[in-house]
Amino acid sequence: MRHFDLVIIGSGSGNSILDDRFADWDVAIVEKGIGPNDAYGGTCLNVGCIPTKMFVHTADVASAPGSGAKLGVDLELRDVRWPDVRDRIFGRIDPIAAGGRRYRAEDNPNVTLYSGTARFTGVKQLTVQTADGPETITADRFVVAAGGRPAIPAIPGLDEVDHYTSDTVMRLERLPRRMIIMGTGFVGAEFAHVFSALGVEVTMIGRSGRVLRSEDTDVSARFTELAAQRWDLRLNRKEISVEREGDLVRLHLEGPEGAEVVEAEALLIAVGRVPNADLLDAAEGGLELTGNGKIKVDATQRTSVDGVWAMGDISSDHELKHVANHEMRVVQHNLLHPETPIESDHRFVPHAVFSAPQIASVGLTEQVAQERDVEYVTSVQDYAGIAYGWAMEDTTGFAKLLADPDTGQLLGAHIIGPQAPTLIQPLIQAMQFGLDASSMARGQYWIHPGMPELIENALLNLPLN
Repeated sequence: MRHFDLVIIGSGSGNSILDDRFADWDVAIVEKGIGPNDAYGGTCLNVGCIPTKMFVHTADVASAPGSGAKLGVDLELRDVRWPDVRDRIFGRIDPIAAGGRRYRAEDNPNVTLYSGTARFTGVKQLTVQTADGPETITADRFVVAAGGRPAIPAIPGLDEVDHYTSDTVMRLERLPRRMIIMGTGFVGAEFAHVFSALGVEVTMIGRSGRVLRSEDTDVSARFTELAAQRWDLRLNRKEISVEREGDLVRLHLEGPEGAEVVEAEALLIAVGRVPNADLLDAAEGGLELTGNGKIKVDATQRTSVDGVWAMGDISSDHELKHVANHEMRVVQHNLLHPETPIESDHRFVPHAVFSAPQIASVGLTEQVAQERDVEYVTSVQDYAGIAYGWAMEDTTGFAKLLADPDTGQLLGAHIIGPQAPTLIQPLIQAMQFGLDASSMARGQYWIHPGMPELIENALLNLPLN
């Protein structure tokens, strides 16, 4: 068995741990590969945040002509060249992934790369199934950053029907005429926007009564209303079975009015993600798991085994790249300075949904505040109430804030509408650094007539004591 100073499992955010300070460490990186190209760099780079947002921007451009008429400008979408769209995106992504692998393999003499699936076969002992056969390695320290994978529901017939997940759907050979999207979370919402904007007829299937149901109820209700105008939205449905008939996928459902069938040329499964702890046999390595199958960590990202840390989607409740990067920096410090460990800060974790309209959120939703008996006040500011909203003729977007009525400290912020992920950033900053709503609203200039006036007015409208 070869022994290392450090073994990192996963080449996503875990890959970023290594810098010049680790030059004299003997390190192994284990990567099983992700997506159809077995690429280096993890979910975000290859099949997640980056390529999906490149598709989203393309979809935004493709859908722009549809908003021209209300502004007095008649526009027309003439064509979508799907191979050009796809190849532009992965023509950029794939070389970055290959370059990352090449950099670690060729320019880091202290780093050994292992390509293949890995399983713990003991405490601090890992067996990697490489192309040359199994190899077992050990180390003084491990960082488990192996991420997650799309969840596949147990639906009769699904095993026998070709279907797509977020790992594979972006590399379609051609656009289908119709697509069934199973799932109403952020993955389903983003891909529904992408493919419908590019001309695909989308049917979205959900088991609950709302799309994006974990968002603030007002935001989720508005998005559901708008989604029903764009897509064939089937909510409160139970999937009974699926089958292929010729070139079509037929999905049998049970709905409020009984049995129904939907069909399309393509089926996308987008019902959530599961951590890869089971694929690693984490329990065999002595690692304690949480009730939802993630590796249990403390605030310093340490696991139940001394000298083993975990980070990112395999251990975090926040399956977000910016959280994985934050936790990476914590793990990096604690590897280098075990005598003075630092802790991750998950108090104000924002997220965004890049669909149409866009959504961004941080802090408490109103329903969670009520469940926790938190005292709060709210305000809502419509895009239609600010000058730039008039310019866009936006009649559906709004910002909603929750604040402590006595201190004015922001408890939550939720935006649905154009540029929501950008507009929410100053609110994240205010929450992180303790800036109260009144000081934030009145203590600085707000450019007129800029879109941030949406935030200014929402702050001013809070009924504080």
